[in-house]
Amino acid sequence: MTIDNLAARVAGHPCYDPNAQGRFARMHVPVAPGCNIQCNYCNRKFDCSNESRPGVTSSLLSPEQAVERVRRVARSVPALAVVGVAGPGEPLANAPRTFRTLELVGRHFPDLRLCLSTNGLTLLDHVDRIAGLGIEHVTVTINTIDPEIGARIYAWVAFQGRRWSGAAASRLLAERQLAGLAALAERDIICKVNTVLVPGVNDGHVAEVSRTIRGLGAAVHNVMPLVSAPEHGTVFGLSGQRGPTPAELASARGRCERAGTGPLTIMRHCRQCRADAIGLLGEDRRDEFDLDDPEAPAAAPPAAGPPPIGACPVALVA
Repeated sequence: MTIDNLAARVAGHPCYDPNAQGRFARMHVPVAPGCNIQCNYCNRKFDCSNESRPGVTSSLLSPEQAVERVRRVARSVPALAVVGVAGPGEPLANAPRTFRTLELVGRHFPDLRLCLSTNGLTLLDHVDRIAGLGIEHVTVTINTIDPEIGARIYAWVAFQGRRWSGAAASRLLAERQLAGLAALAERDIICKVNTVLVPGVNDGHVAEVSRTIRGLGAAVHNVMPLVSAPEHGTVFGLSGQRGPTPAELASARGRCERAGTGPLTIMRHCRQCRADAIGLLGEDRRDEFDLDDPEAPAAAPPAAGPPPIGACPVALVA
């Protein structure tokens, strides 16, 4: 894919096209509560309205409620162009809910683009379903391809009924992420890779990540700063792990830009959105669309909350 071809295909998508961020709106529908890995920078929070970061949401929706919210937003936000599932957990660990939601949105709103974000652990198992639903853009979070570095980022990985930890968990995750990324490229699905920059952990490694994903067909690399305020309750936040300075972030992005050959765009306008974000980037309007409409579908049964940090879920919410 050439740079010109990529530019044409992402035009109008605010998370892929920096020229679209002030003109086109996106919407995340929070339908995926469970997760199959525990990252040391993540603490998922439900019923949370005062934090603006990935993994938090003010409500959890059923697929039917999600479609109703899309309907209400589409009436009030003419610039709405994209609907995606980005949490608050791992969308593919909640595959029935995620795919039911995107199937319904695609059926009722065929002019909207469909998106999906994933940690990539089970991506390879769902690539055909993703392609069949017409999901045009998929974001995969790949923080490292080095198992020793990954052991410092991931507390555990739950896969096929087994809990993995340490370098073995990171190796398993990276292998499956890269295989899933290659499978997306083979199906001509545009893929963005997110990498959380953690000073002293993976900051010297991100260019190697960029070189590798470029070779596998990724279109965009988003190197994003670690968010680690202690009040978020993450392992990194509670241990004092700092995020990168603006200069460190700029340097890492520059190294990625120079790594390897072939088309790859380095994203610099990410806002690290919530799982229920609505509106233009940087102008979140989610509070305008709470499920207070008497015609909205009945709420789904309460989903299990996230497991404690460092714990392994007994069963994933599906």
